[in-house]
Amino acid sequence: MKQGFDFSRGKRGWIAPREPEPRGKTRITIRLDEDVVDHFLKVADASGGTTGYQTLINEALRQHVEGTAPKFEDTLRRIVREEMKAAG
Repeated sequence: MKQGFDFSRGKRGWIAPREPEPRGKTRITIRLDEDVVDHFLKVADASGGTTGYQTLINEALRQHVEGTAPKFEDTLRRIVREEMKAAG
């Protein structure tokens, strides 16, 4: 190494600024049941690649937290109506 290098004003850390993390996202590790993940993967695949499975999971959790998720009774009524219409 050259004798004339002066590192007295050097700083530790990154040489170039880091790319900022996307706002609003937090990296975590979570263990989900396989059937739940399979469901969201199938829905994501059916979307033709326009929506990822993690986005779908986020939307489902957000609906539940905000209280805007469809009620079980409403979903059951809708399914019964659809089945009766298809059979009738």
